[in-house]
Amino acid sequence: MITMLPKALSETIEALGHLPGVGPRTAERYAYYLFKSNPRLSEDIAVTLSTLHDSVKNCPVTFALIDVDEEVSEFYSDPERDKSTILVVEEPLDIYAIEQTKQFSGTYHVLGGAISPIDGITTDQLHIRELLDRIEKDNVKEVIVATNPSVEGESTALLLQKMLSEKYPSVKVTRLARGLPLGVDLSYADQITLSAALENRTKL
Repeated sequence: MITMLPKALSETIEALGHLPGVGPRTAERYAYYLFKSNPRLSEDIAVTLSTLHDSVKNCPVTFALIDVDEEVSEFYSDPERDKSTILVVEEPLDIYAIEQTKQFSGTYHVLGGAISPIDGITTDQLHIRELLDRIEKDNVKEVIVATNPSVEGESTALLLQKMLSEKYPSVKVTRLARGLPLGVDLSYADQITLSAALENRTKL
């Protein structure tokens, strides 16, 4: 009995299976959906993906995602933004979850992950040094730690609190309130929960 899929379809399934949260069955459904759909959809996706790495970069100051022709993120260059307050997140997409609450007017700093010895992620691989530089340069008064409420996120938050309290004792260090459920990434939290967590942040 012939059980092999056509090569192109099989390779598409394998490629889609590399995406986070996409198992074999989901990859099969996505691949077959693309095959059944108008070829233009696959072409549009292919063109978009082919330009992704050449069109997007990290801001050299905040490490937020910006267009390749921009110098720094608008979250930093906007004169309406309060540079004396920095909200620290793990990943760039966490910024947009916070922005949707429309309750934060400071700037952001993306660490690029969280401390995880098991995954080989140490402090040297995170943008902590750059955060410390910004605190001095921008005369920062408050750092809001908004790492994810996970074991790794909590460990990173505690490390930041220790480092900042020792190096910059006059800087207020706060943490988002515990309205965020344990284990849920910021990018998946709803706006009401994020608004409450931001409003009721606590001092570390």
